[in-house]
Amino acid sequence: MAFPPNASKLAAYRSASVHSGVDAADPHRLVVMLMDGALERIATARGLMSNGTGGAERAQLLHRAVAIIDELRNSLNFKSGELAHNLDALYEYMCTRLMQASASNKPEWLDEVSRLLGEIRSAWLQLPQSRGQVGPR
Repeated sequence: MAFPPNASKLAAYRSASVHSGVDAADPHRLVVMLMDGALERIATARGLMSNGTGGAERAQLLHRAVAIIDELRNSLNFKSGELAHNLDALYEYMCTRLMQASASNKPEWLDEVSRLLGEIRSAWLQLPQSRGQVGPR
């Protein structure tokens, strides 16, 4: 597969842009960036799954989404109370569901995870940044 001549430059720019965004982001914003990254990968994998294409690429995208959600799980502050424990269980469910969707070729399960993660993202955005102790430590 041939890539356009500027593809590597574009990839390098995107990588640098993401890294500089991460470097400048506060913990509250980092959680949003992680959620956005997982949602983007799930959406791309869903498109491939719906088209019946990109088996290996789709699996890799879902693997990355699971890794991102695991990172969200790892950042939970369990000292903050029951909400962190509930989020942990929900994140675990989402990871399991993504793996099941990949193995069973069920795009509707990807939709379920996207909806759940989108609801968590919306709630997270409503939290004042100083209150973001449920997420990052």
